Amino acid sequence: MFIKEVIPSIIKDSREENTIQIEIDTLKGKFISSAPSGKSKGEYEAPAYSSRGIHWDLRLLKIFAEKIKNKNFFIEDFEGLGELDNLIKNFENQYESLGANSTYTLQTAFLKAAAKENQKELWEFVKLKKVKPKIPMPIGNCIGGGMHSHGLPKPDFQEFLLISEETSFAKAVTKNYHAYESAKKLIKQKEKKLFLSVNDEHAWRTSLNNEDALEILNEVADKFGLKIGLDIAASTFFDSKGYYHYDNKRFAMDREEHLNYMRNLIKKYDLFYIEDLMWDNDFSGFSELNSSQKRLIVGDDLTATNAERLDMAVQGESINAMIIKPNQNGSLLEVAKIVKMCKEHKIKIIFSHRSGETMDDALADYAVGFGADYIKTGIAGKERLVKLRRIIEIEKSTRWKFLS
Repeated sequence: MFIKEVIPSIIKDSREENTIQIEIDTLKGKFISSAPSGKSKGEYEAPAYSSRGIHWDLRLLKIFAEKIKNKNFFIEDFEGLGELDNLIKNFENQYESLGANSTYTLQTAFLKAAAKENQKELWEFVKLKKVKPKIPMPIGNCIGGGMHSHGLPKPDFQEFLLISEETSFAKAVTKNYHAYESAKKLIKQKEKKLFLSVNDEHAWRTSLNNEDALEILNEVADKFGLKIGLDIAASTFFDSKGYYHYDNKRFAMDREEHLNYMRNLIKKYDLFYIEDLMWDNDFSGFSELNSSQKRLIVGDDLTATNAERLDMAVQGESINAMIIKPNQNGSLLEVAKIVKMCKEHKIKIIFSHRSGETMDDALADYAVGFGADYIKTGIAGKERLVKLRRIIEIEKSTRWKFLS
């Protein structure tokens, strides 16, 4: 693969914030990638950019681009990414470390180009040894709260989720969307609003409290045959004194009260999925609820797409499912290592978008190629739909291959 040129630039994400885009030009064409960005960031995720910010990363990327310009790479599979990875590490030793968004974007553009060079789709090219590709099922954010929604009042919980388990991804996406539109009508009736706005992830914004939002979610889930879940994002309303502060109802809970509240919500609403139910160092709190394989106890801020954090969760039997956000780590080789660890310990894999998204659809290919069980991308909004449509496209082109 001959690199004619590498062009780093800054573009706007779905929140109108700056993010990195990289274009790699080869003899086979132009290949573009861009990085999403999170608003609710875990304490243990890799920094998105160097300590001097995105513009400094852009400067470093332009220097690196000159170093690989007119260079030939002989890469036949995903593991061949190691050649680029070594070049990045050597560059960082000589100059300064790049942020995770920059390295992720560079590697993704490189893999897109390499896949084309090898006459493969990206999902085929990134297939891992001893890991079978699969079509994941969609997890959709229907009602929003927490840090993804602006203004007060709002639900304290960050995401109210719909989960479909159809045999067809396309049918699952359609069900989620119909339920999402049905939820809109119910929220408008409850709040007596003519118009309803959306939050950062295109979920419905509401002033309802957690339980009222759950009642609506439960109603639409029953109507369309869906399961429901929550992203509690507990660290976002946990304080250093050990209390969880519920702004919507204006009260605080200590650890045991909060844990009991989680138990009650799981039982009352038959929650299938519950993410970041405790603050991000309470591994034992997660493990107290991780006794049933009938529901997903999910780590996100807890594990932060980090192999060491995952190992701690495994040792403590804290989770049975894990969010993977590739740009949260920055190294796709490390992401592959985490995927293999999850497979080894029977932990369900959920590839996830970020609240600030772009039109790059590589996340869909990674979810399929790495054999994820679920993909969390939202239900509506062009930056979310482009990823859902990409999996529908893959499903159509590979249906008999995956069924065989």
